[in-house]
Amino acid sequence: MQIAIFGGSFDPVHMAHVTIVNKALESLEIDKIIVVPTYLNPFKNHFYLDPNLRFSLLKKVFDNNEKIEVCNYEIKQMKPVYSIETVKYLKNLYNASKIYIIIGQDNVNDLNKWHKIDELKEIAEFVIARRIGYKHRELNGFKILEVDINISSTKLREKLDLNFIPEQIKEDIINL
Repeated sequence: MQIAIFGGSFDPVHMAHVTIVNKALESLEIDKIIVVPTYLNPFKNHFYLDPNLRFSLLKKVFDNNEKIEVCNYEIKQMKPVYSIETVKYLKNLYNASKIYIIIGQDNVNDLNKWHKIDELKEIAEFVIARRIGYKHRELNGFKILEVDINISSTKLREKLDLNFIPEQIKEDIINL
């Protein structure tokens, strides 16, 4: 089985994430794409939306395609999880012969900081979702997904204020 893993905070999920998943299904020879929300990104010290809420929202967004699975492996750990752990877990779970890891272009410059990056590169091939107007290092040697949506979760968080959302509505969203 050939799989692609698209991990991230998804804090919150937005249209560019959906576009990346759809482009991956169109462009990569894969049997399944697995969307993996983090409990907490190892490079961050907090999250905006509760991990279970992010998982529920992702399930709602991607529930209509059998080739897409939303996996709560990292959330169930209740701590930051390195990508190498998740990739090994999913490789065993799916008996995967080929693994792609999809990352946003904003993460390329920090790949050398990833835990056990050399081992990770041996197990999986990185695919970069290119962002319009984003300054980056050279992308030669990577598969590229062209994503023409210039949006980020950071920009969305700046416009949201969850303090104005009543607790019952938050609960209703989780239970969607």
